[in-house]
Amino acid sequence: MTAACLCLQLRKATRKIGARYDAALAPVGINIAQFSLLRTIARRQPISLTELGRKLELDRSTMGRNVRVIEKLGLVELGRGEDQREATVALSDRGRDVLRVAEPLWAHCQEEVGQRLGTDRLRLVSELNNLLSLFTLKRVYARNTDDADGDCLS
Repeated sequence: MTAACLCLQLRKATRKIGARYDAALAPVGINIAQFSLLRTIARRQPISLTELGRKLELDRSTMGRNVRVIEKLGLVELGRGEDQREATVALSDRGRDVLRVAEPLWAHCQEEVGQRLGTDRLRLVSELNNLLSLFTLKRVYARNTDDADGDCLS
């Protein structure tokens, strides 16, 4: 018998946690992914879509699609960067208002999830994320240096 697929287990856990945050943010009409986008934009605005994608670890096309959704909701405004080739994004007045109302809802959910998981499990989640980030960095390094054996965990 084989062990349960780790990827599937992590995806299930992510969906369950995400659903809790989505429910908490529902009164303001956004989900956790949109909240994360708005918060990241607010802290760095105006920010290029490329840089926003880097900060959130999303590819440029996914970032563009996600930003278009919140633009249609009237939460952000698109602009041009200094070289005019790069699109930038900043919060609209409505986006600032939504974020201001959403932040305490998010904080309450964050506190509730944190209490349910407990300090030790929260530390494990953080450690797992850090480990997976290192794994990803090593894979990118190996790919960019033509590491013949592709050993990413050494």
